Amino acid sequence: MKPYRSMLFVPGHKPSWAAKAVASGTDAIILDLEDSVPAADKADARKMVRETVDRLRTEGVRPDVWVRPNSVDSGLFGADVEQVVTAGLSGLFLPKVFTAEEIVRIDAIVSHIEEREGLEAGSVGLIVSFETAVSMAHCEEIAAASPRVSSLLGATGPNADVGRELGFEFTPEGLETLYLRSRIVLAARAAGLHHPVSGVWQDMADLDGCRRFAEDNRRLGYRGLVVIHPSHVAVANEVFTPSPEVVDHYRRMIAAFREAEANGSAAVDFEGQHIDLAHAKTAQGVIDLADALAAN
Repeated sequence: MKPYRSMLFVPGHKPSWAAKAVASGTDAIILDLEDSVPAADKADARKMVRETVDRLRTEGVRPDVWVRPNSVDSGLFGADVEQVVTAGLSGLFLPKVFTAEEIVRIDAIVSHIEEREGLEAGSVGLIVSFETAVSMAHCEEIAAASPRVSSLLGATGPNADVGRELGFEFTPEGLETLYLRSRIVLAARAAGLHHPVSGVWQDMADLDGCRRFAEDNRRLGYRGLVVIHPSHVAVANEVFTPSPEVVDHYRRMIAAFREAEANGSAAVDFEGQHIDLAHAKTAQGVIDLADALAAN
């Protein structure tokens, strides 16, 4: 999966909002069929989302386009994916998953639709949002359940599904979810998924709070933020983009290590720090991320 610094939700029944999402500079758009769509509008929203995916593909927009269908246990999932799995869709953003077996079944459904629609096999990815206690207790199995799984979301917003499921009280410091967020990052990395995403910050006016929330999750190992308002996109993009100073520092580090290596040494004193191959690999990872973001 491409590295997404920001993924912006757009209500599926409000197609005109997609243009605003594109203009925000987000790396990816999530057209939502779940919580932001009233029950009476679900059927029409499916058609609107299909039309929006087709239109954005025709326009050749930069952000990737994902869709959040309704959960499998809602009874609406099948109709959602039948309508929205089409050319131009990067993947499905899955809410309220419970088990790895559920991911396997979803994989089979998507494979069938891909073949029917003439899409490249495996081209539709899955991002799993951990919003149930059962899923969080089995996040490692879920992360490895299908090669379609592209990323994991550690959702920890206040008063939402995760808080209700687990009974914690949200604080901006996040100690109440530190174990959960850490475990999801570990599950992602163990499954070879290098860009787990966090979310969401619900106070639309508190941009400083959004920045602290994003920075805390970046330090923990997350690489992007799922957001619900265009004003949060710029914050997420800045926080999750390695700064030019950091990239330059790591380029110098690698150059110093390579010079030492050429001279027969496996380590070097770089600006007062002991540097060896492990540090050079870490530095290269940051540079690769910066290069990938620049190429998006």
